[in-house]
This record gives sequence, structure tokens and C-alpha cells, in this order.
Amino acid sequence: MQTTDRTTVTAVLDLLADAWGRGDADAYGAHFTEDATYVTFVGTKYSGRDDIAGSHRVLFGKFLKGTKLAHEVLDVRFLGADVAVVTSRGDTYTGAAPKKLSKVQTYTLVRDGGRWLVAAFQNTQRKPLLERVSFAFAPETKPKQ
Repeated sequence: MQTTDRTTVTAVLDLLADAWGRGDADAYGAHFTEDATYVTFVGTKYSGRDDIAGSHRVLFGKFLKGTKLAHEVLDVRFLGADVAVVTSRGDTYTGAAPKKLSKVQTYTLVRDGGRWLVAAFQNTQRKPLLERVSFAFAPETKPKQ
């Protein structure tokens, strides 16, 4: 893995956060492939750049108006020269950035004409209490890292 590839791939998350913070659905959608898959933490699935941008246009005007996007990259794996999987923690917020990010996210990015774009996104709301209960009754299920 080239350090520059990792930097370029993770910079896409910064660009997404910047577009989100400006409430710019078109700029946000521009970082996805034409046929991208986008799954929200409530389980809603959007298909394609236009669907992603269109839904965010409404969300930025209503439920997510004035919010910002925080993220922390946990892992980057390259599955070839033109495919990367990024695992992160993330959250939306207003005011000060949260100290603990409540969602775990997976991005699959592809290099398209020299530019990295998100081909698939999965967002999962963490349930720390349920995790603790599961680990208490089945400690062998606790992740090693």
C-alpha cells in the first residue's frame, strides 16, 4: 500500500464531511459512483448518486439541517490497486464535536479515472449496552482489537 493512496482515500471522507457541513447535497453526492449503494443506520437503502444526493438535499433541509459530520478512520485495506475498504467511526453533531462517535461505517471506494469514489457505504448505530451484555454472556465474541 502506498502512503499516498491511503492519504488520498481517507481524504474522501474529509471531502464528504466538508460537503455535509455546508449542507451541499450535490457536492456530497459527487463523491459517490453513479451506481453507488448507500445504507443508513436505520436501514434505508439508496441506490445511485442521484438518489443519494436527492435524499440528502431533503435531509439537509430538514432533519440534518445545520449538522456536521465527524469521523475517525479505524482501518484502510486495499483489495487491489483500485479498490479500498475503509472502516471508520462517525456521527453527526451540532455545536462541539462529540467525544465518542456512535456509528461504525464501512466505505468501499474504487478508483475511477484516477479519482477515488465511494461505491458502497454502510452505516451502523452502535449499541454499547447490547455489546456489553453479549460480551458478558459470550466473552469469546468480543473483538480482539
